Parts: sequence; C-alpha cells; structure tokens
Amino acid sequence: MKLRIHIFCLLFLLCTISVSGQEKIDDSLGVIIKKANQEIYNNPDNVIKIGKKLLENEKDTKKLIRIYLLLSTAGFAKRDFDKSLQYTYKARELAKKTNDPKIQTSVLMTAAVQFQQMDLLSKSIETLDEVDKYLAELPEDLSLKHFETARSFALRGMIYKSQANPEIALQEFLIAIKNFEKVPDQKTTFYNQSIIYYNIGACYITINEPDEGQKAFQKSIDIARLIKANSLEAFALKGMSEIPKQKHQYQAALDFLLQAETLSKNIGDLTLNEGIYKEMADNYLAMGKQNLYQIYSKKHIETRLEREQNELSSINHALDIHNIESQQKSKDMITRYHIFILATLLSGAFVFGLFFYFVLKIRKRNQRDQEEIKKLFNS
Repeated sequence: MKLRIHIFCLLFLLCTISVSGQEKIDDSLGVIIKKANQEIYNNPDNVIKIGKKLLENEKDTKKLIRIYLLLSTAGFAKRDFDKSLQYTYKARELAKKTNDPKIQTSVLMTAAVQFQQMDLLSKSIETLDEVDKYLAELPEDLSLKHFETARSFALRGMIYKSQANPEIALQEFLIAIKNFEKVPDQKTTFYNQSIIYYNIGACYITINEPDEGQKAFQKSIDIARLIKANSLEAFALKGMSEIPKQKHQYQAALDFLLQAETLSKNIGDLTLNEGIYKEMADNYLAMGKQNLYQIYSKKHIETRLEREQNELSSINHALDIHNIESQQKSKDMITRYHIFILATLLSGAFVFGLFFYFVLKIRKRNQRDQEEIKKLFNS
C-alpha cells in the first residue's frame, strides 16, 4: 500500500503535547517529556532512548500513557510505523482503564492519524467519530478541547485532500487554524499550525492558485524556523519548490530543495527524503543534467523501497490489532447476548411467579368467600 508522499500528515507528532502540553507540567516526568518533544523533529533516536529509559521503573497508568505516546511519536517521525503503532496500541489499552475523556481523546486522535497515514481511511474516520463523542464530554472553556477539535478538523482535511477534494479540505484546515488560535498557550500549537499551513499551500497549488499557495508555504516556513523544527521547514521548502517548478524555473526550485535536503539529513524521515529526492531528480532531468538525475533517481527508488517495506510490516501489525479488536467486540456482543437472555429468563420467571402468586391468592380468596357463603346459608 503506497502512502501519498505529497501529503504532509505529521500532525500526529504533537500527540504528546496534546496530553501533557495543554496542562501545567510540574512533575519531573513532564519536564523530561516536554524537552523530548522538542527533539522529536530533529533527533527522534534520542527521544526513543529517553522514552525506553522512562519505561523501566514507571508504574503510574497516566504517566505510562504519556511515555508510550512519546515513543509512538518518535517512531512515527522515523517512519517506523510498526513500532509506532505498537506503542499507540499499548497507550490505547491503558487509556481504557482511566475513564478519562481527555486521555481517551488524545490517544484516539493519535490512532486516527496513524490509520490515515497508512491509507486506512475508513478506520481513521471511524476513530475520529469516536473522538467526537469524547470531545462532546469536555467543557467548552477547556484548552484541550480546542486543541483536539483543531486536530480533528485538520485530519479530516487531510483525508479530503488525499481523496482529491482540495476545496473541502481547505475549509477543514481553516476551521482547524481558528481552533488552534483559541488555545491560550500558542507555543503548543506552532508545530501543528506549520503543518496545516503546508497542507493549505498544497491545496492552493492543486486548485491552481500559486500566489495563495506561496503565502501559506511561507507561513509554514516562518513558524517552523521560529520553533527550530527542521523537518517541518524541510517539508515546507519542498512544497515551496513546486511554485518555480511550475514556471519552469528549475534552478530556483532546486535552491529550495537543496535547503530541504540539508535540513533533513539527520532526521531519518523516509517520506520526507523520498519526496525531496524525487523532486530533485525531476528538476535535474528537466535541466538536462543526467548524472545528477541518475544519482537522485537512485536515492529516490532506494528510499521508496525502504519506506514500503516499513509500511508492509506496520500494516500487518495493524491487521493484527484490528483482529484483536474485532474479537473483543464479538466477545462483548456474545456477553451482552447472554446477559440479555439471562435477563429475559429472569424477567419471565419473575412475571410467571408473580402471575402464579396472584392466581393462588385469588383461589384462596375464592375458597374463603365460598366458606363464608356456606356458613351464612347454614346459619
């Protein structure tokens, strides 16, 4: 199953901020996780190392959820979907034990984004519908509600975008931006806003409005530089390169792509690298530079094969999870059916017993009345 490389769906990377960043972090674990989140875009391997170390002695359920989401985010940044999905599944199982709608919302949003990235769109939408139920339980003045509502609209926008509905996608993205602007601590939304502006720019390119697209890409670049998020800036630069490329200004396009390549070197994001290499190969081919075209075409193919291999293993794991969930749902349905049958039998027995009781009572009363009548006649 092939991921659409031109779709920049890294919204998931802020899942841990949605759990811990929207609250005041006053514990040592929170401080560590907050610092680790800042490294996810530039050094995910170090974040994974930190997360695994944190898991060793942690017993608290809510803290474990935060750590698993951190690990899932870092794995996702490396496009190791299999590991990322496994961590998300562990967080989801723990979240079920908390009965906390805030945690349920954040964990389910994480899962919804992963399903979307794997092109399991119906599963993603199903999970988003579940997210909406928990969002409805949150108070209107809660910062987390605005944050997750924004992520939900953004993800739906990405799904519409992947289905070639850029106009509808734009509407969803703009609503997402408005909700992010309602979050008091804007620093926690900059990553997400940079991502959304990238997608807005891509939509404008699709509907042939390059000027609006350029504004959106530049907004994405500015925000990424503000928070020093190299992968976000690299994606936005790759998007910006589309504008001069359409005008046959291939060297100008390559200037953006070369900047993106430099920024992406230590990130390990296969989708990002694959997209950059493909665009560079195309531009070098258009310029007639065969040697450079062959170099970057080879890099593109090698990176694509590596990404597809990762996707295959992650899809297999996703199917395993789906089967487990289906089996659990079947067990729940069977349990509910047995409870229903038992309740029906008990209700029937109660009604029959009540009926039998009244029959006996009436018969006794009739017998008593008959005896009274006989006494009256005898007297």
